[in-house]
Amino acid sequence: MEQETVFDRELTVAGLIAKQRELSLALEEHREAVKRLTLHLYHISEAILILDPKASIVRSKPNNHNRAKKGSIKRFVLNTLRESSGPMTSRQLAELWTHECGYEPNETTINAMRRRISSCIKASVNQGLLEDVGQTTDHDANGPYKLWRIQSS
Repeated sequence: MEQETVFDRELTVAGLIAKQRELSLALEEHREAVKRLTLHLYHISEAILILDPKASIVRSKPNNHNRAKKGSIKRFVLNTLRESSGPMTSRQLAELWTHECGYEPNETTINAMRRRISSCIKASVNQGLLEDVGQTTDHDANGPYKLWRIQSS
């Protein structure tokens, strides 16, 4: 039989658990706020540079090498492909993910995100969740790119 843990001070443990949940929610809210503010700063910086390309601005650069929360990239890829009107490339998914994270959409960042997305796609293909449906015909010098969609039943 399983032995149930009995605490001398149940209310203390329950209080700590409640406080942990409260702080976790507050932390998540603050992370979202930081993401939004970083994205707003980036857009304002870009607008300044449009009006005055020689302007001296302070760029707010988020750390582009933060680890994503476990499962967040896979959730993003699967949800995006489910909601899309057609198959998508890893490049398109990486550009959307970069925007979603609030990162500066430069080539270095998009390539880093594309590697993460590609790894997720490979694992999802092995699990039978995604399928390759051909290649792009209209692509840049780096193409053609494989097209991906949710595995049809």
